[in-house]
Amino acid sequence: MALAEHEALVRLFCERPDLAADLLTRSLRVQLPDYDYAGLESADLTQVTPTERRADSVIVFRRKRPEADPQPVLAVIVEVQRGPDPGKIWSWPMYLVSLRTRLECPVILLVVCPEASVARWCARPIELGHPGLVLKPLVAGPNEVPVITDPGQAAEDIELAVLSAIHHAATPEGPDILNALFAALHNLDRDLGGMYADMVRAALPREVWDHLEEHLKTETYEYLSDWARENIAKGKAEGRAEGKAEGKAEGKAEGQAEAILTVLSARGLEVPEDISEKIRKCHDFDRLAAWLRAAATVDSSDALLDDIS
Repeated sequence: MALAEHEALVRLFCERPDLAADLLTRSLRVQLPDYDYAGLESADLTQVTPTERRADSVIVFRRKRPEADPQPVLAVIVEVQRGPDPGKIWSWPMYLVSLRTRLECPVILLVVCPEASVARWCARPIELGHPGLVLKPLVAGPNEVPVITDPGQAAEDIELAVLSAIHHAATPEGPDILNALFAALHNLDRDLGGMYADMVRAALPREVWDHLEEHLKTETYEYLSDWARENIAKGKAEGRAEGKAEGKAEGKAEGQAEAILTVLSARGLEVPEDISEKIRKCHDFDRLAAWLRAAATVDSSDALLDDIS
């Protein structure tokens, strides 16, 4: 198991704990209790034994109470599996018992598996020995993670779109999924978008990424590729390339314009040269932001300018 691939998936749930709720309710049809917020919990599940036990991530859903600390109503242990591991049939039940004892609330095991064969292995029931006591892990494999090829849908749930890219990158829809994701990332803060772009690159096997690169020779991809490499792998280098404040503003406007054109193109809408030029020459950030929002829903590029002008 490649450490970078594993950690990229784990970090995705750390960035947005509610992603676990999305998978459980939308894909696995699990009814969650009423809660006010979800947050990370210590992943140390060691009991009084000589062996340290740590889950990949623990998310706790809590309900607020008047004049008392928030009450845990559900805990989710998130485990990322990229290959079969026979040791898990012994450690996973212990994780559940340990966390249930500590928090005194129901606990769910959610296993995230980008590979279909691994997902099937992880979904096998684990007999615990006591009559009727069987652990059936809930598994989010390729069949449970949606295919997101629409930039508007990707923008609504960036983390789920990242998960979609990781789970379905090797499928025929892989290039369309990445194009939709990268188009949506343009509307994020530069550092945040770069972080998510880097997560996708780190989580995919080298041969899969090399194959996808051949389909991603767009300005959007080149921009995000540099973005992730410079700001995540090499440290924040902005300012060095932007220059003066005037240049920064111009670069931001250009980036917004390219994002608009990318969304329109990804949705299969034709963009005549005169409209493309008008969008690229615009330096009104409010107008550009309005165009970017509208680009995800308009029926044509003409309608985009008519609605906002």
